[in-house]
Amino acid sequence: MNANASMAAAGAAAETQDRGALRRVLSSAALGQFVEWYDFVVYAYSAAIIAKLFFPNSDPTAALLSTFAVYAVGFVMRPLGGFVFGSLGDRIGRRRVLSFVILMMGAATIAIGLLPTYQQVGILAPILLVICRLIQGLSAAGETVGSNAFVAEHAPAERRGLYVAFTYSFANLPPIVAALLVLFLTNAMTGEAYASWGWRIPFLIGGPLALIGLYIRRRVDESPAFAATQAARRVTASPIADAVRDQKKAMGFSFALAAFSSLGFYTLAGYFVSYLVATVKLDSNSALISNSVALFVAFLAMIAGGALSDRLGRKPVLIAGLLASALAAIPAYQLAAQGTLASAIAGQGLLALACGLFWGPVGIALLELFPTRTRFSASAISYNLAYTIFGGSAPFLGTWLILQSGNKIAPAIYMTAVAVAVLLVVLMIPETARRSMVHAEDVKG
Repeated sequence: MNANASMAAAGAAAETQDRGALRRVLSSAALGQFVEWYDFVVYAYSAAIIAKLFFPNSDPTAALLSTFAVYAVGFVMRPLGGFVFGSLGDRIGRRRVLSFVILMMGAATIAIGLLPTYQQVGILAPILLVICRLIQGLSAAGETVGSNAFVAEHAPAERRGLYVAFTYSFANLPPIVAALLVLFLTNAMTGEAYASWGWRIPFLIGGPLALIGLYIRRRVDESPAFAATQAARRVTASPIADAVRDQKKAMGFSFALAAFSSLGFYTLAGYFVSYLVATVKLDSNSALISNSVALFVAFLAMIAGGALSDRLGRKPVLIAGLLASALAAIPAYQLAAQGTLASAIAGQGLLALACGLFWGPVGIALLELFPTRTRFSASAISYNLAYTIFGGSAPFLGTWLILQSGNKIAPAIYMTAVAVAVLLVVLMIPETARRSMVHAEDVKG
């Protein structure tokens, strides 16, 4: 069989799945995304109580900044996790790596739920909290890119955008569940009981959820694209070195896409509730409810954006999402700053709609830039580096910008600037919607 015929056969194998197998892959990825990100974001929704229990300080703003600094610490490990899990995913397969990272995240989340407080063990408490967040960050680095690649390499070419966006969108649901769970607990319990032990419940739930995710992931087959690369003996022993040598430009594009994706997601899922409570002075119940509504809007907008990218191409939808986000950021914050439940829903909902449109094609667009043999490594490294810089800093930087400027919409100005900068990069990115997930170099020497 010549090289072209080999590539065609491999591409057909990678892109043609029976419906039952594809449903299992989609279920595995969607539920895996949910479990992984529930464990990661529940920290943000417990920021206020963690600030009191682990960082006692007479200045509540300083304590909150310390809590968000530890939140950002979890992102420090993401570039390292991208190197480790990206390389493993390209050498031993996607499925095995995804099974390991979800178990790792669950263990770290349970550990946070069992930690002693500052009052009980002093400085050891925040140190242990930092260690748990480092483990969570390492695990998270392998999840999103790996899960999206797993779906993309199973999906039919004409629906890759929709299927990746659908499973990727489940990352928006854990913040809703975490927010509503915290809302229920804080209203169902006395303040003393919640501060004593109730805050631990959302973290302890993360363990059983991780085991469910592990069970589901172990019941699906390895990606056909990776299997085709294995069969052609084209799995590289040094995917990171190959990616850095051959795909620097594509990795730069991937970094840019992830930069705004992470800033938008962690502004909505990791910062906005604290912004509404601490800066706008909205009551916590209204803040959590409004944020949950906004994230559900983002969930739907992501699916729509992914589906549109299958019809129109990735670039037009990415550009539309960035333009909408740049135009919506300042009005969204202005609405939210009015301090009512309705204005909080309207402001966050507007931002969620714009960001969700962009997030829809992001997951698949950055994967299509790379061949199978280096896809996990190249995308995980660039994606997680951007998430560390722009996502991990979002809550801390938002709080700091307001503190320094006295301007409640300062974070929106920053978001607008990042959206415009990324838009300029996207104009240079090639259209990838019609590319095969199996490239020529994946099946021929």
